[in-house]
Amino acid sequence: MKQIPYWLDTAPPLPDRSGKPLPDHADVVVIGGGLTGLSTAYHAARKGAHVVLVEKDKIGSGASGRNGSMCTQGITIGVDEARRRYGQERARELYDAFRTAVDVVEALTLEERIDCDFDRVGRLGVAYKPQHFDGMRAKQRDLAENFGHTTTLLSKSELRAELGSDYYHGALLDPLSAGLHVGKYVHGLADAAERAGAQIHERNAATGLTRQADGSFLVETMHGTIHARQVMAATDAYTDKSLPWFRKRLINVGSFIIVTEPLADDVARELIPNRRLVVDSKNIGHYIRLTPDNRLAFGGRARFAPSNPASDLKSGDVLKRELATIFPRVSDVRIDYVWGGNVGFSYDRIPHAGEADGLYYSMGYCGHGVQMATYMGQRMAEVMDGHPEANPLRGLDFPKVPVPFYNGTAWFLPFAGAYYKAKDRFR
Repeated sequence: MKQIPYWLDTAPPLPDRSGKPLPDHADVVVIGGGLTGLSTAYHAARKGAHVVLVEKDKIGSGASGRNGSMCTQGITIGVDEARRRYGQERARELYDAFRTAVDVVEALTLEERIDCDFDRVGRLGVAYKPQHFDGMRAKQRDLAENFGHTTTLLSKSELRAELGSDYYHGALLDPLSAGLHVGKYVHGLADAAERAGAQIHERNAATGLTRQADGSFLVETMHGTIHARQVMAATDAYTDKSLPWFRKRLINVGSFIIVTEPLADDVARELIPNRRLVVDSKNIGHYIRLTPDNRLAFGGRARFAPSNPASDLKSGDVLKRELATIFPRVSDVRIDYVWGGNVGFSYDRIPHAGEADGLYYSMGYCGHGVQMATYMGQRMAEVMDGHPEANPLRGLDFPKVPVPFYNGTAWFLPFAGAYYKAKDRFR
């Protein structure tokens, strides 16, 4: 069993982008080589900027290569909560941004000919409890009437044609969400950014920032200092102590995934016949999909613990038991991959992007990073080019985590996990 992300292991090999000399100056320095950083670098370079991206590890080594490889629609906090917070008009604007984000990923894969198995297979939001299905009925009407989004409600008996399991009580099918191979996508986007003129420097962490009197920055890195007219922080859940303002605003939650051996075609068709993306309605829920080579990828917040080799194996054991409960047909299937990683959550559970003390940023995707990181990289390239109105998340205050002396270490997560597990069990 490999303890590395399936998506990175099965993507074409990356060239070595480490060890290159840094230029002395750049128009834009991007910190972070995940999807936010790569998309920002690509779109800013296409606009004519001299862009340098620095990444402390390898391209896609953080959350961008460790996720469920789903490109799904739907606002992170749900439409009801968005309306309560911001009013109907602003909620609709935000919902449309999340919808547009999927379109942007598709357009980019086509324009740059990124072969990453992008496919609008649709998303099944499956109901863990009967009352969750009742809520889906109301949500379907709301989405159609107030957000211009048509979905299909499936009863428990109808769901059997979409999912080889009797575990759930119905589903809401969104037809426009997409699956892709995120490893191939990350690698393809890095290649596209370089073709556009961006320079990518791997294994070269940014270690410090000093703002100059004219508003520019000196960016200190492991292998030199570069003077940048603008800096984009694109580090999300992998933000370190060099960016303390953001660490106080992000909660890094562990997420874990197992991937099975390749399944026979008839077994794959029995489990997920239309290859939908599956996300359940539990607070501590699961996300499920078939990979392009017919493996079953099964993920979730198995344990509220940091990711490391020993922790990942323990989480993998939890996920395998839960997989067998949902799909008894594959209870004895071999697990070929297990891995973990961090997901960046903001305290108010919605992404944030903008400018803080001259530093541009986009982060806190709350599990919607594949599409939103790509989209917000595009949008922030426009913002840095003098178009602040291009930011769909403008005007949203980025709150600190309201825990005394919080510095990015979420010691309280096990207590939060126990609370949400209790909610799943009793409510």
